[in-house]
Amino acid sequence: MQKIALLVAALGLAGLAGCENYQTSAAERTVGGALAGAVIADATGGSKTQGALIGAVAGGVSCGVPGLPACR
Repeated sequence: MQKIALLVAALGLAGLAGCENYQTSAAERTVGGALAGAVIADATGGSKTQGALIGAVAGGVSCGVPGLPACR
């Protein structure tokens, strides 16, 4: 069951990565990161709360990372 959740999350993220002209805001990336972090933590047996927190921080700061699409 855990492998299925991780696979679904990976496929969802891969699908969004293929959107070339899709721009997100910092808030959308923060929420998406929190969701992905919670799903991955649950699938790997970690704390969903801690995974969501780490994912939210990573998603929020991803707007300023060189090489990633800029936020709108």
